[in-house]
Amino acid sequence: MDKKKVVAPLICHGHSRPVVDLFYSPITPDGFFLVSSSKDSSPMLRNGETGDWIGTFLGHKGAVWSCCLDKHGLRVATASADFSAKLWDALTGDVLHSFEHKHIVRACSFSEDTHLLLTGGMEKVLRIFDLNSPDAPPRELENSPGSVRTLAWLHSDQTILGSCTDMGGVRLWDVRTGTIVRTLETKSSTTSVEVSQDGRYITTADGSTIKFWDANHFGLVKSYDMPCVMESASLEPKLGNKFIAGGEDMWVHLFDFHTGEEIGCNKGHHGPVHCVRFSPGGESYASGSEDGTVRIWQTGPFDHAEPESSAANGPSQGVKAVVNEVTRQMEKALIVDDKNKKQQLPTEGKATEAG
Repeated sequence: MDKKKVVAPLICHGHSRPVVDLFYSPITPDGFFLVSSSKDSSPMLRNGETGDWIGTFLGHKGAVWSCCLDKHGLRVATASADFSAKLWDALTGDVLHSFEHKHIVRACSFSEDTHLLLTGGMEKVLRIFDLNSPDAPPRELENSPGSVRTLAWLHSDQTILGSCTDMGGVRLWDVRTGTIVRTLETKSSTTSVEVSQDGRYITTADGSTIKFWDANHFGLVKSYDMPCVMESASLEPKLGNKFIAGGEDMWVHLFDFHTGEEIGCNKGHHGPVHCVRFSPGGESYASGSEDGTVRIWQTGPFDHAEPESSAANGPSQGVKAVVNEVTRQMEKALIVDDKNKKQQLPTEGKATEAG
């Protein structure tokens, strides 16, 4: 275990109950963002790099089980135990629309073109809402074999991936026909489904197994047995050479994609880890836990890392890199002289607590 390094994370407080879902936006002209959902009914938006709190979405009256951002980072969708899914303005925090359901909503997902919102939950019905006509009745796919746990779009919105809470397998729905055309077999209920950024792989977590599937031919590419039950997994988006997993043992594990060897183990959460996701650039990853915190960990290099502590609220290496780059650009352009350069350099911020 000596070879496994520990990393000091950014600790993002604010949720008063367990964090159950995380979602990163793609990189936008304004940076990238992280939205978290919790059983406290109040999803939160943060700067994806620094962890700084941006805002809290107020309006749900029950646990929020799922959250997502559209690809522009302008809208947030949430799925809740209050029998609704909501569409939010990410800039103002206002509710743009509330989509009423007849039971708990467990999953939601924006289509790639951002025009559609997909929801599912305890009703065993998948609904597709047209966001250009939000008051119009949704299209309904009614033959889900069980309560919906996770949902994701695939193949330029032509295919839907869905898993159930009470049975194994990930089902592939043909959007055009509304029928299940294939099932990716898993022994246990699949609690996490992620489509890789390049569209090549589907990453699933079921019980103590992490699997990687070919997203085009649907063959099983890799399958690794984990040291405990893992609730969530995420593949590094740029190189695809490592993946993370989190679950019952309260640790965030980092593995080599090609061999399955554990190459990092991040300790610090005080409860089971419910969700993990890589940032869009792969330089960091976030974890959400039963302890109510979101932690943002640096992917590497690890040689500068210190053991995690409650004081690990300092700036990420990514922030330092940005500061250094700004410094170099300012020196190159001769914008400031040596006398006032120190006054004009940006300062390193700390992750903000949202009470």
